[in-house]
Order: sequence, then C-alpha cells, then structure tokens
Amino acid sequence: MRDWGDWPVIDPATSWEDAQTALEAAELSDGLPMVPPTRGRLDAMLAGVNDPDRSHGEMPPLFGDLTAAAVAYQCVLAGCRPAELPLVLTAAEACLDPSFNLLGLATTTGTAWVAMIVHGPIAARLGLNAGTNCLGPGNRANACIGRALSLVLRNVAGARPEIGDMATMGQPGKYTFCFAENADAMLPPLHVRRGFSADNDVVTVLGVSGTAELLPWGNWDSPEMILGPVATAMASAVTVSGAARKPARCEQIVLLPPEIVELLKRQGMDVAGIQHYLYERRFEPPPGAAPTAGNDGPGDASGPSAEIGRIARSAADIHPVVTGGAGIKMTYVPSWGGGTYSVTRAVLRP
Repeated sequence: MRDWGDWPVIDPATSWEDAQTALEAAELSDGLPMVPPTRGRLDAMLAGVNDPDRSHGEMPPLFGDLTAAAVAYQCVLAGCRPAELPLVLTAAEACLDPSFNLLGLATTTGTAWVAMIVHGPIAARLGLNAGTNCLGPGNRANACIGRALSLVLRNVAGARPEIGDMATMGQPGKYTFCFAENADAMLPPLHVRRGFSADNDVVTVLGVSGTAELLPWGNWDSPEMILGPVATAMASAVTVSGAARKPARCEQIVLLPPEIVELLKRQGMDVAGIQHYLYERRFEPPPGAAPTAGNDGPGDASGPSAEIGRIARSAADIHPVVTGGAGIKMTYVPSWGGGTYSVTRAVLRP
C-alpha cells in the first residue's frame, strides 16, 4: 500500500468534521472544505497511472517532489475526477519550465498566481467551460481542476501564506483559475499557434496578476474602437506594475468573446492584425522608468529587444484567446510584472 508520508489518509468511517480537522492540522487546507482523501479515493485517482512515484521535478519555493501520487492527493482534496489528474500534473510540470519563473511567482509580495487554459478535445470531454461565466463559478471541472493546481502549488511546492507565498494581498484566482479556449475556429487557438494540432490535448499555464473587464469604445465600427481600450489597459498595467522598468518585458494576454471576434473579422482583422495593432500602440513611461540591467531571463532589460514604450517583447508575445459567452465584454489578464512567460504543453499520460 502506498505510503503518503505526513499526509493523512482518512478512514471512511471518520466524520466529515473530524476529517476536516485532521486535514487542517496537517496544513493542507486552502480555507475551503476538502474531500476526505480515503484509501479508496486515492487508489481510484491513480488507477491506470504507470509510475505514480516518478519524479517530474522539484517545485519551488520549498522544492517538494512533483509526482503523480502527490498530485493525485491534491486532486482528491479538490474534488477532481480521475480523468482530470493528467491535466493537473501537466500544468504543474509546465510550471517548472525556467521561463515560467515559478520561484518568483510563488514568493512575490505581488498578486501573481498561476492561471490554466485547456485546449483541444479534452476540454469538451471533461466538461470544461469555455462559454458564459467561464472564469466564474458554476462549472465543477473548471473549479476543481484549477483548485487542484493551486493545492499542488500550496502543498507540494510549499507556497503557503507567510512561508513560501509572501503576497501582500493575493487575489481570488489563488483558489482556482482554470478555463477552456473556445473550440470553434474563429481564430487559430493558442496551442495551434504554438505548433500543436487542433486535435491535440494541450494545457497552457500563465503567471497572471488578476483580471480586468474591458468594453469597446463608441459604436465598435473599427478595430481601433474595439482594441483601443485593450491597448490602453495593457499600457496602464505595464506602467503601474513596475514592468515599465523592464522594457524587454514579457507577454500580454487578452480574452475575447466570440461576438468581439466576429466584429473584428468583419473588419478584416486576424490574429496577426490584432497583435500588430496592439504592439504598435506605444505608451509614455513614467519618469525614472529607465531600462534596468539584469541577468538573462524573464523581464530582463538587456539585449536588442529592449525598447521603452512597448507593451511586450514582440507582436507575437501578445496572445488573443477566444473564450466566454454572449456579449462584448473583453477580459484583460495582465501578466505578472516581475517577469514570466507562459508555457504550453501536451497533456501527459502518466
């Protein structure tokens, strides 16, 4: 039988209240009720996994060992189903890519946390929401998968408040931040733009500082009236987040609902057009926001790509993602100003 170490395996006869007390005493709680991890639930979560104890790397900030078994435990706590384990494991492993800068994200005093986008047929198979209220409550898969990843970051990586996670305030997305990209071919989806096939099951992780609602200007009769508010929001975020001091700054992500995409397409805009428009919008940096020297890595200002007044490293680093339901409200997802690049990976088959 698997040894879960310091993590309690709850006897099925244990009362709900006593199970919660035991899990809280083990410092596993994110503050919400947890599904008791019984032996039966844990074994079911790992059914079909070839090597549950294989290490996928050490997760900062406290460098816990990332294994399928460790992720399975968090998936049970979060209320996931066994078919969702590969998504959570893949997202967690993607966070270990050096360009993602998990150590910085996990320990900053800022609001940064990890958001997760699911691409391809797996989103529909598992019932993830890419429609109305895709970032909000009401869908079990979005909520539980995103929460499981957050619990991995807390309980495996060690990003607990005042221990590894030093956020001054944090953000609600630290409970769960997971959604699917719209499967309709309105724009080439992000994973296809990154070299995967449309029918591949893929996950992207983003280091984000929250969300902001955006509304088009005027009567929406030109790309400028639709995308102008997006450019303004991106420029403002670069300025107020401190990223203006790092001209070789990272990426920009904006979530576009289908109605907005249809309006843009009627006006002759494709992905490249959206990226080019937003990239060409300059901003006036605040006084003293000069380039800063640093090591090669996320947010570094050195090198030929450093250019004050830009909102991203290049036009290709601006990512429109189609998701959401009816309406014209867009959502800007500001990338963490401390420096992070999104990572996209094919879903693992552990």
